[in-house]
Amino acid sequence: MDGEITILTFSRPETTSAVTRGAARLFEALGYAPLLEIGLPNGRRADIMALGPKGQIAICEVKSCLEDFRTDLKWGEYLPYCDAFYFAVAPEFPREILPEGPGLVVADGFGGAVLLDAPAVPLAPARRKALTLAFARLAAMRATF
Repeated sequence: MDGEITILTFSRPETTSAVTRGAARLFEALGYAPLLEIGLPNGRRADIMALGPKGQIAICEVKSCLEDFRTDLKWGEYLPYCDAFYFAVAPEFPREILPEGPGLVVADGFGGAVLLDAPAVPLAPARRKALTLAFARLAAMRATF
């Protein structure tokens, strides 16, 4: 045992859970109110949607591994429903394969950091109102159960 190094490896679900938790904690620290697993009007599900202090809406897509990123190409369908879009990945994720444009969060089970800010693309007022109302109703319903 003396002098041995133990390397921990995590399953894909464990990595997803840890990155999601850390990214949500980061958004909270930045003044956002995050909700997990949010259904969008186009039928997609955002891993994290967060409402900012000035009403801005951020969506964060969690990628647990290279295979997850390569097989799940729906991230562009989230863009019409947020002011800022981020990928969230674990520290060991090969970040060089991510596309240019979205923001980047690196996170683990304890927290995270924004390595690249997402460009702000303001939502149309009517869409913002509808999304904010749906977000608030979902948050209230989740708080009661």
